Amino acid sequence: MEDQINFFTEEVDFNTEQINNTKAWVNQVIENEGFELEEINFIFCSDEYLHKINVEYLDHDTYTDVITFDNSDTAGFIESDIFISIERIIENAKTHEQSFDHEVKRVIIHGVLHLLGYKDKSEQEASLMRTKENEAIALFEKSFA
Repeated sequence: MEDQINFFTEEVDFNTEQINNTKAWVNQVIENEGFELEEINFIFCSDEYLHKINVEYLDHDTYTDVITFDNSDTAGFIESDIFISIERIIENAKTHEQSFDHEVKRVIIHGVLHLLGYKDKSEQEASLMRTKENEAIALFEKSFA
């Protein structure tokens, strides 16, 4: 299953080997929610790269830390491209007084949670999303660290 999770970089110098055990963790979170993994491509990129995607595909002229594209044709199966801005992660880590490593995990799992049906538009949805992020990070620290 873990070979169905791929890491790529665009316009950034980011060593994806730094995120050890991430594949097994992401797969476990997906299975825990009752979904089956087909493929996820994580693309770590620059702010400008992600901004262009945000404008072109979502018509949002803003910077963001993560954009998730659900490419699945079948309910219950996960197939996706998740774009993550390394520059936003660095900034978020400073703002929230977290380590870079913690923030990378939070943003990775945030993108995955969107695929699992969690949203973050309302205050209630955002609160549940944050709870699920924290549960997933706790799972990583307990089982995969």
